[in-house]
Amino acid sequence: MTSKNSIPRIVAVGSPLALPCGVTLPNRIAKAAMSEQLGQIDGSPSHTLTRLYSAWGRGGAGLLVTGNVMIDRRAYVEPRNVTLTDDRHLDAVRNWAVAGSRAGSVMLMQINHPGRVAVGPLHRRPVGPSALRPQAIGFNLRKPRALSLDDIADLRRRYARTAELGVAAGFSGVQVHAAHGYLLSQFLSPIANQRKDCYGGDAENRRRLLLEVVADVRQAIGPNAVLSVKLNSADFQRRGLEEGESLDVALALEHAGIDLLEISGGNYEAPAMTGVVADNTREREAYFLRYAQQLRARSGMALMLTGGIRTLDFMNEVLAQGAVDVIGLGRPFAVRPDIAAELLSGEREPQVLPTAPRIALPAATPINSYLQLAWHAANFRRIAAGAKQVSGPGALRTLAAAGTTVTAHALTQF
Repeated sequence: MTSKNSIPRIVAVGSPLALPCGVTLPNRIAKAAMSEQLGQIDGSPSHTLTRLYSAWGRGGAGLLVTGNVMIDRRAYVEPRNVTLTDDRHLDAVRNWAVAGSRAGSVMLMQINHPGRVAVGPLHRRPVGPSALRPQAIGFNLRKPRALSLDDIADLRRRYARTAELGVAAGFSGVQVHAAHGYLLSQFLSPIANQRKDCYGGDAENRRRLLLEVVADVRQAIGPNAVLSVKLNSADFQRRGLEEGESLDVALALEHAGIDLLEISGGNYEAPAMTGVVADNTREREAYFLRYAQQLRARSGMALMLTGGIRTLDFMNEVLAQGAVDVIGLGRPFAVRPDIAAELLSGEREPQVLPTAPRIALPAATPINSYLQLAWHAANFRRIAAGAKQVSGPGALRTLAAAGTTVTAHALTQF
């Protein structure tokens, strides 16, 4: 199948990729989004965050996708997320964009709203498509309020405004986060979305808000900035978003004219994106490859595959097959900020790159996710301070320090 977004097939991770908007990625390795938790209490990017992206920008990746940037100060994914709702901190945001792109990497700002899984502010009631609690431990303590039509209209404006400000500050574009059980993903989910109006009921209505947000964001950033979406291949929950419906959403996004679709999966109840949930779409090392192959058979838009990819041979193989166009790496960048340069130069061909430690108990799946978040947060600060390689699996001291740091940030933020 061909389309106006059709991308020529290539072999090597070092080959450039021209996106439909006109922006070219210098290579096919991307640092996927990981929540840094390095915003100031006022929501502005910290100097530590800027130094972290300076290190990653020098590290050789063709694409850097930031962690969550919130569209509303009334709802955070994690403590110390950056928020961007007006131009009061635009100089700091501009410094952040310059730091990451100075060596040639393309910088995308991931924009997001947590919906019913907001961690704070603690005094506020979360919101969601319906007044239904999530089942994830800790996130089920507060019952969300169902969004009104006026609320939804306000959210659309907020997504567009944050995107506009990010591009004005120097980012090459934005990634709209519609995965991992956050707000737009909740609207796609038959479990979380039980509305009876035009935003719920059937598959077409459940994807309405995402498509409206994409149209609003495109209008706000213009035709020459990158518009990416992160989408679940599936929720990995019974009666949740399934692959067939997700494929239809992806094709609708292609028709809407997005430049790059990142494929992921799972949510707080079933975190397949971290590899701790059994995933029957996994082939060899990639968690979501089968979905990408199914989508490729029907679509020509640029696809980014993230999750579990660890070897250079595999990266080149799936690129050569044409299944995907960009390889996303997350946790490897939390260990070695220059891993992309090493892969591109041939200095390193990792068999298994080190990742965060896990507790080997099925019941501890949520705990594993929290510990990994804390482990990443501690390592990000070390990279920002100049470390070339940081601690690997089993670093209990790192985990303890990270947990203390995250707890302290939670207390000061909320």
